[in-house]
Amino acid sequence: MKEIWIVDDEIGILEVLEDILKDENYKVKTFLYAKDFLREINLRPPDAVFLDLWLKDADGLEVLDTIKKLYPYLPVIVISGHGTIETAVKAIKMGAFDFIEKPLSYERIMVTLENALRVSSLEEENKRLREKLLGEVKLTGVSSAIESLREVIYKVAPTDTTVLILGESGVGKEVVAKFIHFYSNRAKEPFVEVNCAAIPDTLIEAELFGYERGAFTGAFTSKAGKLELANRGTLFLDEIGDMTLPSQAKILRVLQEKKFERLGGTRSIEVDVRIIAATNKDLRESIKKGSFREDLYYRLNAFPVYIPPLRERKEDIPVLVEEFLEEMSYKTASGRKRLKPDALSALMEYHWPGNVRELKNFIERLVILSNKSEIGYEDLPEDFKRLLKRKDSLYLQDQPWFQEKDFKFAKQLFEKEFIKRKLLEYGGNISYTAREIGIERAYLQKKIKELGIKEEVKE
Repeated sequence: MKEIWIVDDEIGILEVLEDILKDENYKVKTFLYAKDFLREINLRPPDAVFLDLWLKDADGLEVLDTIKKLYPYLPVIVISGHGTIETAVKAIKMGAFDFIEKPLSYERIMVTLENALRVSSLEEENKRLREKLLGEVKLTGVSSAIESLREVIYKVAPTDTTVLILGESGVGKEVVAKFIHFYSNRAKEPFVEVNCAAIPDTLIEAELFGYERGAFTGAFTSKAGKLELANRGTLFLDEIGDMTLPSQAKILRVLQEKKFERLGGTRSIEVDVRIIAATNKDLRESIKKGSFREDLYYRLNAFPVYIPPLRERKEDIPVLVEEFLEEMSYKTASGRKRLKPDALSALMEYHWPGNVRELKNFIERLVILSNKSEIGYEDLPEDFKRLLKRKDSLYLQDQPWFQEKDFKFAKQLFEKEFIKRKLLEYGGNISYTAREIGIERAYLQKKIKELGIKEEVKE
């Protein structure tokens, strides 16, 4: 059953519209005040909205602007008894589906709503098809930081400007990159991702630029690189700070000239590609150390986008938890679980050094371990509770290793806690953890055995 929300400052209008829509088998929710409507829509959208422009506590056009920033595809039908052609045109330009003047006509209401829902259904189907190709794209959160981030994305997405996404590991830089592509004019074209940190130095150029037959030992056939595959679309260079200097020089040339040569080739290949880069490193510091080109930095930094860590936007935690619990109910077929208030409070208290990725891994772990439909504080893992008892343990000087006089033993204590925390952050995956903290998998396995770490590990 489709759900329609109505926002109007006249109780009579709310009652009449509610009766009409309920008679037509719609689920209806009414709001006399914009503040109540905005609080509700921040959490979930309806299928369509009837919005009066003259409200008791807000400007209707400002409310419309907020709706379209949150849910660009949500149909909003504007209604007003004080409408002018200028106002109607402005509302339509801002994204309203249609403008209806009061007194309201039953026929006009129903025809407009049915058309709006039909168009919305087509847009949603198109969005699903694009998501199927690109992967699901969500930028979840209700904090002012996330709202500002959405606003920035909607502004930069339709342009071809190069974007540099900055933020700590696990904040969702890949999600933001996909979001920018998804709302760009290139959305129907390829989104190609290259993780610069995961590809060995000797292979990065072949991966990016492709190669001709015979370019090196083992190159038995020619192969197109990621740049060619991304033509007319978007190339996402994740962890750009780990790219080698020779590759940086070639990427700079692509940005400047829009062309390149494959390895072993002499023919210039022209490309029309938008570059989005991301890093958790301080590139200015890398420039000082000589490991990153200053001229490339200024090219990439044409439009910087910063994603704040989860500890600076803790109001997003309850919404993210609900999303991950819902996702896990489908993945594990264990039924929909929920967190009791005391468990959620504990999660709000923790500072999440691994950000959204760590929170998602933690929720997955909770759902798998718990046999209950309601998870309380008593069900949280003991290692997590110990971390909570040592508030801000990463930053305080009361850590056990600081209290040791013996350097060797203090170092062992630190190593054990560091590895345990990183294993917890990355879901216990040894290979992934080793790659992220910059050591060999075999060495990490040796350390895990040597330090007696067991509960966080999964092979």
